[in-house]
Amino acid sequence: MDTKDILKKVRKIEIKTKRLSNDIFGGEYHSSFKGRGMTFSEVRQYQFGDDVRTIDWNVTARYNEPYVKVFEEERELTMLLMVDVSGSEFFGTSNQFKKDTITEIAATLAFSATQNNDKVGLVLFSDDIELYIPPKKGKSHVLRIIRELIEFKPKSKKTNISVALKFLSSVLKKRAIVFMLSDFMDDDYEKTAKIAAKKHDLTGIRVYDKHDEEIPNLGMVPMLDSETGAIQYVNTSSRTTRNNYKANAIRLTDYYTNTFQRSGAGTINTRVDESYVKKLLGYFKHKER
Repeated sequence: MDTKDILKKVRKIEIKTKRLSNDIFGGEYHSSFKGRGMTFSEVRQYQFGDDVRTIDWNVTARYNEPYVKVFEEERELTMLLMVDVSGSEFFGTSNQFKKDTITEIAATLAFSATQNNDKVGLVLFSDDIELYIPPKKGKSHVLRIIRELIEFKPKSKKTNISVALKFLSSVLKKRAIVFMLSDFMDDDYEKTAKIAAKKHDLTGIRVYDKHDEEIPNLGMVPMLDSETGAIQYVNTSSRTTRNNYKANAIRLTDYYTNTFQRSGAGTINTRVDESYVKKLLGYFKHKER
């Protein structure tokens, strides 16, 4: 894809997702994620009903009458998008690849944060950290993030959720809003998920294809493992083969759901042929309660 085509695609995604973030998600995002701390605002004279713990004793001693410190909620937030760029994201049998849906969701979330004057950062991961863009403000920064989501070519096709979560815990010292977008075809990340969710407001967004969960009866077919590159002939006519495939998909999905929920993190599941708009809106509304 040359530069002209990339810019066209960036513009197309910008138009679609910015409209969504402006018209739909802006208010929901603002309501769902409150400021994470309190910052000092001013000192004023003590009034009846003020908490005595807020008295500024230095100023009180200077003026010989009680003064209190006034704090206000720190409204500015930091959002970090953690995006799985492993080989399995380049799969889709319906409208588009999982990667395309993930890019649209990430762009929508990024524009929603920008509308709220918050910082946005990006982590692209496989079984290693492929790219890290530190959080910053501004439209041009968001457009850079979208461009990377479209054109970035990972070095590895494998997945390691735990590696990504460990990086999250080490790179951001202050609490942030974190969305991890993946098909979550991995396990053994419960410990790192608990650590990350304790420190940050973590949400997993599982984007999947219907054939990630079950395969149709098509006879003997060649199948490519998108994460290893190996081609293997599979007898899809076998009920045992189809049942084993489905059972493994259910195992990984249940592991993701249970791990994130036990860790105190949020979960969203959206299929590539479904409306992710409804899923995100439903999640934001639920967080407001």
